[in-house]
Amino acid sequence: MIINDNNHSMRYYFEQFEFDANSLTLKHNQQTIAIRHNEALLLKLLLENNQSVVSKDTILSEVWQGKVVSEQAVFQNISHLRSLFGGNAIKTFAKRGYQWQLTFQCQNAESPIQPVNVPSTAQQTRAQNKTHWRLIAFIAVLLIGFVSYFSSVFSVNKESKPQVAIVPFTFTNMAEQEVPIHQLTFKVNELKNISAQQYEATQILSYQSLKQSHPLILSGSFWRSEKQVHLDFLLKGLSGDWQGQMSGTTIEQLTKNLAAHLQQPFILEMVTKPLSPEVKQARLSIAHQESPKDLLVLNRLVDTYITMEQYDTAMTLADKLEQLAIEENNPQQLGNALLFQSSILTNKEIFELSNHKLMNAQKAFEAIKDDRRLADTYNARSWLDHQNSDYNAIKKHLLLSAKHALAVNDIERELHALTYLSVLAHKHKRHDDKYLYLQQAESKMDGYKLPQYHYAKIPFHHAIYSNSPAQREPHLKQVLTYTEHTPNHWVAQSSRRQLLDYYISSGRLNLASELVNPLDTTTPENTLLKARLAKELKQQEQYQTYGKQAFEQAQLAGKRSLSLDIALLMCDEPDKQINYDFYFRYIEEHATEYWSRRNQQKLHAINIQ
Repeated sequence: MIINDNNHSMRYYFEQFEFDANSLTLKHNQQTIAIRHNEALLLKLLLENNQSVVSKDTILSEVWQGKVVSEQAVFQNISHLRSLFGGNAIKTFAKRGYQWQLTFQCQNAESPIQPVNVPSTAQQTRAQNKTHWRLIAFIAVLLIGFVSYFSSVFSVNKESKPQVAIVPFTFTNMAEQEVPIHQLTFKVNELKNISAQQYEATQILSYQSLKQSHPLILSGSFWRSEKQVHLDFLLKGLSGDWQGQMSGTTIEQLTKNLAAHLQQPFILEMVTKPLSPEVKQARLSIAHQESPKDLLVLNRLVDTYITMEQYDTAMTLADKLEQLAIEENNPQQLGNALLFQSSILTNKEIFELSNHKLMNAQKAFEAIKDDRRLADTYNARSWLDHQNSDYNAIKKHLLLSAKHALAVNDIERELHALTYLSVLAHKHKRHDDKYLYLQQAESKMDGYKLPQYHYAKIPFHHAIYSNSPAQREPHLKQVLTYTEHTPNHWVAQSSRRQLLDYYISSGRLNLASELVNPLDTTTPENTLLKARLAKELKQQEQYQTYGKQAFEQAQLAGKRSLSLDIALLMCDEPDKQINYDFYFRYIEEHATEYWSRRNQQKLHAINIQ
């Protein structure tokens, strides 16, 4: 590659931008805008070599000039430039590099402005991307119609009060009392034929059987600390949940506060309408701006940013939650803030500080005897113990997690602690313990008389402990039998994916077809399996259709890791009919460190790492 040294005083003009390659300054509509030094050097390199594909090695050499940086730095700078100039400004060429795509004019001190044409591939890329985004827009229109339908069906508009079914509230460490549900501003329908504990332990099936007549169901549990009464509540709808914790002096006050909180229109919208994570984030951000001291809204906003892996913003908001909790002397929300902070730090692999946050969270929850959150805290500490290879601490903390869950009859948390202990015992080669605690979990299921889908975790864990795909197969098939009525349970989805991997790798495409063909395409997980099977069967048209559909479903559901998996599949075999550059770029811009490590070999094969 030849870089023209005479271009150092060159100025480039494109789409209301002016870039001075000498001073490395960028203007938009005559106004100087901020750009990092490395981004400016990269922009200069791409503009000066606009007729060539610039390799990553050249970029690293010219921009960083011998400094040791990872290829991720190139991806991040390319992404930042695209965010400034548009997604079509820079084209990715798999296994080759990058090329500038926008038409520009250039001028130096001695010569007039000269137009420069970019390669014709730019028009093709724009056309492909326009087609893709037209499809996205079409899906969005359908989604809006779907949302409108649900809005009318479930009457969550301002003119009509929604009808909410209420599971009898429970009382922990305090005498049972009558809850003044007449204070709720809904049309209330009490569900007296199901207990709160039964509903909580069987919620997946219970809600399936109730949702046609009761699309909105509210449940909750009261408990008392030394100075206050507390409420854990959950509002479940067809498209999501809204949950939180409140504190007050009396049950009457808490019920009144709950009524005022739940009548906010955006809450009902979030549980009854299928909204993308970006839309939910926007709704929550507006709600937070309108009520900056509503700690329940702030909780959900932090959780949404964590789910979307926007950890820096999540930490800023978690810090704000902590400060507000301290100002209000609210140990419940202080503990929640510290749990959020620990989760963010753990995801960023800052384990020592994460553990410090957990210990402080533990103190906050102990002050109000919040057993549920103490169970969560000890569970989180066990993962940090795992990072330190301290099995004794793992065992201690997970047994404490199970103990606190048992104290409030929280079956889900108790069983999770026991099965998780079994898995970590396996990882630390404590073979007696891994079977002991798995057996304890199964005995608990028997005692609680749980529905069959709970038992699916037992063969699922036996599959984890198996030494080969052939040994795992019967256990995974048993999981699918146990989850026949709950096919979207995570253990069922994971088992189908593992079975499909095994059948494809062993060349048994007939069994793969029997596994995948009956699946519907209402979930991105199922649609992805259909795309993978079609690819193996050389059904190119179906492979493309299912792949695009799965990606759009995963995007709308906010499942970033799954979106990356699908994009990686679509990059596996470049084809003129597939917008290969779009998916390649999506991986570059959105891949997390954990996902990249897990898919290192596949990424290397398509020259992303």
